[in-house]
Amino acid sequence: MSAPPGAVSSAADEVTGLGAVELSRRIHARELSCREVMAAYLDRIARLNPLANAIVNLADEDLLLARAAVHDDELAAGTSRGWLHGIPLAMKDLNDVAGFPTTSGSRLFVDFRPSADCLLAERMRAAGCIFVGKTNVPEFGLGSHTFNDVFGATPNAYDSSRTAGGSSGGAAAALAHRLLPVADGSDYMGSLRNPAGWNNIFGFRPSQGRVPSWPAKDVFLARLATDGPMGRSVADVAALLATQAGIDERDAGSIPDRPGSSTASPADLAGCRVGWLGSLGGHLSVEAGILDLCESGLRRMAAAGATIEPAELQIDLDRVWQAWLTWRWTVAGTGIADTVAIDGGRGWIKPEAVWEYENSQTVTAAGLMAASVVRSELYGRMLGLFDRFDVLVLPTAQVWPFPIEERWPTSIAGRTMDTYHRWMETTLFATFCGLPALSVPVGFGTAGLPMGMQLIGRPRGDAEVLSVGAAYEELIGDLLAIRPPEPSP
Repeated sequence: MSAPPGAVSSAADEVTGLGAVELSRRIHARELSCREVMAAYLDRIARLNPLANAIVNLADEDLLLARAAVHDDELAAGTSRGWLHGIPLAMKDLNDVAGFPTTSGSRLFVDFRPSADCLLAERMRAAGCIFVGKTNVPEFGLGSHTFNDVFGATPNAYDSSRTAGGSSGGAAAALAHRLLPVADGSDYMGSLRNPAGWNNIFGFRPSQGRVPSWPAKDVFLARLATDGPMGRSVADVAALLATQAGIDERDAGSIPDRPGSSTASPADLAGCRVGWLGSLGGHLSVEAGILDLCESGLRRMAAAGATIEPAELQIDLDRVWQAWLTWRWTVAGTGIADTVAIDGGRGWIKPEAVWEYENSQTVTAAGLMAASVVRSELYGRMLGLFDRFDVLVLPTAQVWPFPIEERWPTSIAGRTMDTYHRWMETTLFATFCGLPALSVPVGFGTAGLPMGMQLIGRPRGDAEVLSVGAAYEELIGDLLAIRPPEPSP
């Protein structure tokens, strides 16, 4: 398989081709100035972003260059703010960054400008980054296809007629196109994993509580979504996670430790026990070629010494889906209740959001408790598998990147999808159980579209999952070398 690589046309493109960890090393070694780095990224963003549509609400160029110059002055004086010192980043447009609008992809919030950073932005800024803009999202982050009525759709980096996925689609496309060196995202039902798999990069959903969230209306019940990192290497993902992670007592579910850097070699896969869940015994509808490609990735691991065996979840998966719907309606539906209550608001938001809200009004306390019992049973079943396996594997997505003009896949392999997110069912298992899950590239299908698989770890086993991912990364240099074509008019 080969795909036309993007041409490296200038010294600026050489800079933007560097990963975040290497970029940090060169900045701190004074091999590159922060201003040179900023200028390189602004040049590439100006050329590619108008068609990539990955970064929105870009800040003024002169202001960004001036901020980079300040960072250079600080380094000259012997001061570094942290490993991200002077590195350009763009925050997902669901999170607040002082000085930038937070639109959440909604026409209702195009003029909303927060006065303060959210906790995630605060930590990343404290590590030295310079925010250049926001990354595009689906409205309110709902649905794994990045399009909205404010900024439009974000195309797949490898085929502009296809979706980049979502909800961190802008972040994934920006990384694939080298518009950013590393990126934040968030994951509810695969929003860090699906766009990563569809753009040939890495996306990591951390253990629940690993990356705290603030501000938040509810710090007890709403424990499905989490922020996390994306990158073109596992080392970059791990480095950003170390900045994002760590306890914050305002988030009642946050956990204290920070996984460190992640380095590994293929030899470290020797003896690794991998449980292949596949299509969950046919429960998941999966388009042709996806499972085969995931199995090719598993064969690479086996060749390095890993043991690959089939795994099975001994639970009624239809009950799990219904329990998932109940939880999702409770959290997502009530989360947009204030927006729906805005005078005329219901007519301004997408029908999928209204559907979540309307169903949330049908959930009873008894229904939520029953769903929680099923969720607890699933957690026990997943936990039991880790007596036999070090990691579990599922495909990252059940379909190939679909046409950008479609809202969501209505059927897979002849099976009708009964909700706008049923086609992403493969991602709910890590989410529902609060487990760490890393999406890693597995290759390209016959149409040249990328795909990934999820490496799912035991509770709070973030470091172990990242180590397995780093070892696997050493086996797929041929895949990672396939660059997206440069967008052109």
